[in-house]
Amino acid sequence: QVQLVESGGGLVQPGGSLRLSCAASGRTSSTYSMGWFRQALGKEREFVAAVNWSGGSTYYADSVKGRFTISRDNAKKTMYLQMNSLKAEDTAVYYCALDYSRRWPPSGGSRDYDYWGQGTQVTVSS
Repeated sequence: QVQLVESGGGLVQPGGSLRLSCAASGRTSSTYSMGWFRQALGKEREFVAAVNWSGGSTYYADSVKGRFTISRDNAKKTMYLQMNSLKAEDTAVYYCALDYSRRWPPSGGSRDYDYWGQGTQVTVSS
């Protein structure tokens, strides 16, 4: 009933920037937190960042603090991930997700989320 579509991925040079978007459609409610996860080849999916239902609180993995910024526009049902100072180790498929439980702060576990997008590839390489 809920679909999430990520976009904005691509190839970027180390130190560069990229902005990912996640558009929600279907029977979504107004109250849910959203998060970004990523999965590199041969590795497990890991938490990147989350934003609460109002957009007033955010939470980041240590690996991206100071470089990534998560935000949301509820009127557009869209979440964003602004990625700056990108490193090669940021290369991964990035997924957006919705959590209807209203838990906060997030645990960082992927199992807390109810809906997932298909992912968008981010490659950081010179």
